[in-house]
Amino acid sequence: MTFWQLALHLFNFVLPALAMAVFMPCAGRWLMGRGGWPWGRRMAVHAVTGVMVRVAGLVLQGYDGKMSTYFALMLVAATAEWAMHRGWAPR
Repeated sequence: MTFWQLALHLFNFVLPALAMAVFMPCAGRWLMGRGGWPWGRRMAVHAVTGVMVRVAGLVLQGYDGKMSTYFALMLVAATAEWAMHRGWAPR
């Protein structure tokens, strides 16, 4: 495998997590209104947690791309966005 192929594999591995990181702050603002952490910090948290979920899915299941990994990615991203918006606090 060449370096270019390795770079493409890694990029395609983290792409779903990075896409969720970009769009989750928009979804959080749309559903929960203004407030919460700054956008950049929220995107960084989503990127890190998303990549961790993807790696955990690969390690635990033996290969990439199972739907349970994508479900876990969505669940973790939604929970993190709720926590960063302090969803438990009354408005």
